[in-house]
This record gives sequence, C-alpha cells and structure tokens, in this order.
Amino acid sequence: MMPTNFPKLNEREEQILEAVVHLYITTAEPVGSRTVAKRLGLQLSPATIRNVMADLEEMGYLTQVHTSSGRVPTDLGYKYYVTKLMKVQELTLAERQRIEQELSRKLDTAEQILKRTSQLLALTTHQAGLAELPNEKSAVVRRIDLIQLGEKQIAVVIVDNFAGVHSSMFAFEEPISPHIIEPLNKFLNETLFNVSLDRIGLVLKENLKKFFDERRKMLEIAFKILSRIEPTTSQMILEGANNLFDQPEFQEPTKIKSIFGIMDDPTPLTRALRESLAKSENQRQTVLIGSEANIKNSEEFSIIASPYMLENEKTPIGFVGVLGPKRMPYDKLSAMVDFTASMVGKILSRLGL
Repeated sequence: MMPTNFPKLNEREEQILEAVVHLYITTAEPVGSRTVAKRLGLQLSPATIRNVMADLEEMGYLTQVHTSSGRVPTDLGYKYYVTKLMKVQELTLAERQRIEQELSRKLDTAEQILKRTSQLLALTTHQAGLAELPNEKSAVVRRIDLIQLGEKQIAVVIVDNFAGVHSSMFAFEEPISPHIIEPLNKFLNETLFNVSLDRIGLVLKENLKKFFDERRKMLEIAFKILSRIEPTTSQMILEGANNLFDQPEFQEPTKIKSIFGIMDDPTPLTRALRESLAKSENQRQTVLIGSEANIKNSEEFSIIASPYMLENEKTPIGFVGVLGPKRMPYDKLSAMVDFTASMVGKILSRLGL
C-alpha cells in the first residue's frame, strides 16, 4: 500500500497541486505554470508557481514527462489529492433517479443484479465497471430439494437467499429407498433454513451427534450428498472495458495489453480490493492508484470501489466500483460508486426476503 504519511505541504503548495491534478484530469496534457496561474487567479507570477511545482516534483508529487514540458501528477500526487484535498461532488437528483430506475428493473438473481450494476457503472462513468458477487458466507439456504434419479443416485438442489442455485449429484453403493426422500427433504429444510452455505457441513455434523436411530442414517445420507456441493468461488464481473480504449493513456499497444491482462485474471485485483477495503476507515470506500494495488498490469490504472451490505447489516458482502486511467475525475466518480453500492445492498436485501 502507498504510505499516507505524506511529505507536509503548505496551503500554497496544496492549491497548486490541486490545480495541476484538476487540469491534467481535464486535458490529459502536461500542465505548465502559466496554465496554473490562469486557473488559480492568484497574484502569483508564473515564475513563483514554477518554483513551487519544482518543489512538489522534488517531494514526489509531480513529475516532468519531458525536460521542456509541463508536469503531471505522480501516484503519490493523486493519492494526496484524493486523501487530503478532494471534495466529493454530490450526485444530482436526475443522476440518482437514473441509477435507482436502472437497478429497479425486474432482475431475479444476484448475478443479474451485479451484472447490470457493472454495465450501469460503465455507461454512466465512461470507465470500466466492476462488481463482485456476494461472498459465500452471506448466502444462506432458502430451500433444499432432493431428487431421486435412480435407485442409487440422488441429485440435490439448493436455492439461496440471492436466488442462486447450487446443485450436485451423488451415487451410492447401495440402493436408496424412495420412502426416505420425503422425510429427509423435510428434515433438511427445517434444519438448514437460513444456515450459510459454508456452515452446512458443520450443522449436519452437530446434528449427527444427537441421533442414534433411523434419523442418524438419514443424516449420514444427507451429509454424503451435501458435502459434494462445492463452495462458489468469488466472481468479479467487469463490463465496459472498451471505454478505456478511447482514453489517450491507452493508445499504446503495451498499455492496451495491460487492460487485457486484468480482464483475463481479475482474481488478484479482487484480492487487492478486499484487503484495501478491510483496512479502510469503517470499511468504506477505497481508492487504489497505480502501483498501489501491487498487482501485475495495474500501474496505469486507478480503481474506486465501495462495499455493499444487506440492510440492517454492518458486514460488507461484496463491492462495486470503476476501473480507469489514473487521470479520472475522482470527486464525481467517488459519489457515483458510493451511491450505487448503497442501492445494490437495498435491492439484494429485497431479493433475499
């Protein structure tokens, strides 16, 4: 992670750093002292501003692309801006209503909701949209169905609170009586209702200790079947990566390759965002800038991500966000990602009823 014990800046240095960041985000061109002077409208000469910019470069906040060119923010410069200077823009009523309307469409599963969320973030921010599906610990059993496929084969179907479906088949060495299926179904639905998917085996083991009659045999059968249900691995949905190809930063073939590198295997990015969110204040929004993510192919990107959680819960179950060039409008996108995350939590809560 990038250090947050930044080299100390005075008010003038902060004003000039903020101006350079804003100008570079807007124009994608290195920023010169005259341009900063015009933006700030202060009684400072270009020469004075140039000296301050040189100091900022020496402290690691700015860098000069070419000797004769203006300066651009470094990863540290962006981080200081986001952490110390940025004023998050409020979304307009129209922007909030659009997000609410788009996510309130008829969507039946968590996967459909998160896919739509990723698409919506890509469309509204002109970056790539990210959405992580709810983690397994937050998915609980709503219904279990055992289906006998043959005298020695049984299929199990579990529906969770996010309308996710988990299924498996199990072949026994000995024939299974059809008469056992209905009472076993009833017992499992009573015992495992609202139990998280990752605790099914543990709950069944605890119940095994209680019985020494026919019900124990039923539980042993259930344990064999349900132990075959493989836990779902975390999935991240990435939509709108084509938006990045329009950005000036990604016109070079090597930088285009970095986009595909992240798309091909988003697992390291998912892990980095989870770790960063866990360390963030109150597990709120996190911003990873360039090499701060500490993963391959991330040097040219920034990621803004916010966790979502079910209503009346305090533990995040996934995140949504945007991925784009480091030269992104953090103040606007931070508000958009945060509001979208809160809407996702509300909609998933209704889905789980």
